[in-house]
Parts: sequence; C-alpha cells; structure tokens
Amino acid sequence: MTVPAVSFQQWLDVVAPTMSHAAVCRAAGIKRTTLAQQLVRGRVSVATVVAVSRSRGLSVVESLSAFPDYRDVAEGVSQPTDAELLSQISDMDLLREVLARSAAAESGSDEVQIEFSPIPHRASVRAWLDAIGPSGLRQRLSRSIGIAPQNLSTQISANRLTPGLAVCCARIAGVGLANGLVATGLITPAEAGWAPGARAEALRETANSALVALVADRMEALSRMLRRREQDAAAAQAVWANLG
Repeated sequence: MTVPAVSFQQWLDVVAPTMSHAAVCRAAGIKRTTLAQQLVRGRVSVATVVAVSRSRGLSVVESLSAFPDYRDVAEGVSQPTDAELLSQISDMDLLREVLARSAAAESGSDEVQIEFSPIPHRASVRAWLDAIGPSGLRQRLSRSIGIAPQNLSTQISANRLTPGLAVCCARIAGVGLANGLVATGLITPAEAGWAPGARAEALRETANSALVALVADRMEALSRMLRRREQDAAAAQAVWANLG
C-alpha cells in the first residue's frame, strides 16, 4: 500500500524541512535509490513513511494520519480487545502456557511466566481477523475495497495484509484502527498505543477451558494449512513425474 508522492513530499517538508533526501534516507535506514524510485513513480510505500517517522522520533500513527487514506487512524486508536491480544500470541507460546499451567497444577508450585515471541507470529493476520470478525467480515471487506476474494485469501494465507486493508478491516469490525497494523508487523504494539504487558494480562485472565479451546482452534487451522501444503507438494511431484 502506498501514499501519493506529492503528499509524502509535503509531509516531509513539515517534519524534516532542512534535511535532504539523502539525509532522510540515511536516518531512516532506507536506500536512497528506493526512495527516488518511489517518488518518480508517484507512490511512496507506507513502510517508508513509518521508517521516516521513527527516525524523526514522531508518533507513527499521527504521521500516517497526515495522509488521506489514513486520516482517521490516530483518532481511532483504542486498546485492543482481549481476543485481539490473544490473537497476537503465537501457537507455540499458547502451548507453552497450557503446559506451564498443567505443570504448576500438578506440582502445586507457582506457574512459570513464559516469554512471548515477537509480533507478528506465523499466523498473526489470520488470527487477528478471526478475533475481530463479525460474520462475513471478509466478504464485506472484499465489497468495500473492491478486492477479489481469492486475492484477499492469498494475502491472508501468506500472513500479509496491506495497511489499507488492515485499517478497513478495523473500521468494519469497530476496533482500534491501528491494531491491524500491529498484526501485520508494520508498527509495534507500543506505537499503536497498546498498554505495556497487555498480552500477558489478557492471557492471565483467560480461563483454562477457554485457553485449551483456543489452542485446539489454532491446531486445527495449522492442520488444514499443513494438509494443503502436502497436497500441493504431492501435485507438484506428480507433474514432475509425468514430465519424466
């Protein structure tokens, strides 16, 4: 997803008025040729906006709100729901929590607190969509944005979602507008305004039965993904075999 190069240049003139493009790129860790190509094409990536914003010590969501497609993001920041927080805990971390609780119950000792893997995890986009989704969220998104359902499914399967789609999903679901940008890995939980330790707190408040049910759902989703991969691999092998 991109923003208009003209809008980016106007924003850059405000946040870095005395800096050359070369200096901006050095500070943001962006290749000068990359920015030059984006400006020539007339579209600058949202990731570039985020990188420049960080290098200038600015609020990322406030910076994004300077652009038309993201105008309401800063105003729409709100704390994630417990379901959203749990969605951003990896499958392995959830399994570790189940084992830690089981071990603590058997031994009568205090539960060992696990250290979470960073966001995004292997299926953070799909998990976030499942957590926020009213029924038919993906169909409504496809109609609203005009994206083909199969193209949307391809992004989700690859654990990707463009920033514009992530924000649109949040609008439809009525959750914090920056939360999907966390699930995609574009911004950090802190940049989205999430409270420190929010994931750990949500997990602590999750009952054992609900935790086990969540893990079961995640394992079923993982099983489906692995079956598809195995089927695709078998089909590819059959093609090569037929080719001799």
